[in-house]
Amino acid sequence: MSTKIDGKTLIDMFAEGAHVLDQHSERVDALNVFPVPDGDTGTNMSLTINSGVKEMKQGEDMRTSAVAKRFSKGLLMGARGNSGVILSQLFRGFAKGIEKKDEIDGHALASALENGVDTAYRAVMKPVEGTILSVAKDAAKAARKEARKHNDADAVLEKALDELRRSLERTPDLLPVLKEVGVVDSGGQGLLHICEGMLAGLRGESTADHVKDAKEQSSMENLVEAEHHHIQGDIAPEDIEFGYCTEVMIRFDDEKTKENPFDEDEFRTTLSEHGDSLLVVSDEDLVKIHIHVEYPGAVMDEAQKYGELINVKIDNMREQQAELSSDMHKEATETGGQAEKKSTYAVIAVTMGSGVQELFESLGVDEVVEGGQTMNPSTEQIIDAINKTNAEHVFLIPNNGNIVMTAEQAADVFEDLDVRVIPTKSVPQGLGAMFAFNEEEDVAANEEAMKEGISTVKSAQVTTSIRDTTIEGIEIKENDFMGIVEGKIVSAGETLEETLKKMADALIDDEIEMLTIIAGEDAEEACTEALASHVEAHYEDVETEIHDGKQPIYHYILSAE
Repeated sequence: MSTKIDGKTLIDMFAEGAHVLDQHSERVDALNVFPVPDGDTGTNMSLTINSGVKEMKQGEDMRTSAVAKRFSKGLLMGARGNSGVILSQLFRGFAKGIEKKDEIDGHALASALENGVDTAYRAVMKPVEGTILSVAKDAAKAARKEARKHNDADAVLEKALDELRRSLERTPDLLPVLKEVGVVDSGGQGLLHICEGMLAGLRGESTADHVKDAKEQSSMENLVEAEHHHIQGDIAPEDIEFGYCTEVMIRFDDEKTKENPFDEDEFRTTLSEHGDSLLVVSDEDLVKIHIHVEYPGAVMDEAQKYGELINVKIDNMREQQAELSSDMHKEATETGGQAEKKSTYAVIAVTMGSGVQELFESLGVDEVVEGGQTMNPSTEQIIDAINKTNAEHVFLIPNNGNIVMTAEQAADVFEDLDVRVIPTKSVPQGLGAMFAFNEEEDVAANEEAMKEGISTVKSAQVTTSIRDTTIEGIEIKENDFMGIVEGKIVSAGETLEETLKKMADALIDDEIEMLTIIAGEDAEEACTEALASHVEAHYEDVETEIHDGKQPIYHYILSAE
């Protein structure tokens, strides 16, 4: 008798997949190439899949297609970091592969896995083999081969899991850096744990409580609720061009979308002709709209072309503005103050450490989002920061390579606000961008200068190793101090002071004029002074500047320019 998967079983499979990944997320976090405290891959994948489980359990439709759609929607809205985005794409394709199916047999399961792989590959601009993508691809091929022999979902998933394990072990052969440090791909390892849980859920072997407390999960509603508007006190009610704040959600109708396929970009363009402050967020079966318009009925007409209208909300902003203006005028009269006026620029930076935050603020940063290594902020958090600004143009400085994509996603939400991402991947790069910022310049010139400013600085960090390894010929022991210059380990196993000196020697060249020393919460005053003295003695043309950054993870961050 061939095993088939119904909706209830699929819920058990996804929930158990999330649970098994939760149990091993720290192990996945540790599988980064450099033995530094990272915490990205396992944590981000876990947060992402738990968002899917939470959304999946909200609906009542128990068909496998409906369950998979809800799961996919939760993943898409809760995705964090590169690994979370890829995972969401794998299951987005999976869900599309079983559309309109009430249950899944072996053939359907294999097709869904293949469709997931195709979707994920299309989503990545430059796919790299030896990663989660190639592991998923190999597993899907094995599933297809098994489905030709046995139309049994259990057998197909078991064979896919077996090949996934073998493919994961092969990742070091495809990515030499993995072989050198003796690890497998972390994203592939995370996917393995998810599939292990899915097979256990299929077989009814789960006994655990699956639902994780997802305190910081993004969801479609979170993203929409984050889009609030700041009415300016110095605008008269009669001067508001579009008077009605209109929010509406569309539930797709299959018949309507069959005749009139929904394209989010085209729909957004069409609505933009009716007003401003436009936000459109969509997934497989819902669209949420926020817009300021003069004729809300026109928005409703466009929306009804695709399905049923739900959660309609319309506010008269002229009436609200009249009340707000009256209150602000009264406050200004009482205090002698004036209402805040819109500024030309606002800059938002992602940082960790109160001293680092103060440093960025001293250079002109208006809003700070707490986050960085081991703690990637969500799209919602960055959107909240953007909404706190009162400017015509907003620059985002993520200061971490795994946050750039999140920043870009947050920027894309805003239709009538100019939000630009400066793709800084480290604190020194962020400082370089801020040094290049000039409020007197126009926005295009500033964007170009800030991006060029990234290349004018060199960066280095000191942290401690989290495991034994060897990389680029350097033997590293757990808890060794490591000096990393421009992404390359230059020292390990030395004292903190010697590590700092070797870093400085590797960092400073004939073009360097300034070395900024940012001391973290684990820095030692004697080592800080020793580094400054070393630079003064050996590099007479280089000035040093010391800041108490109080950042975690990195004992020191050095910025050379």
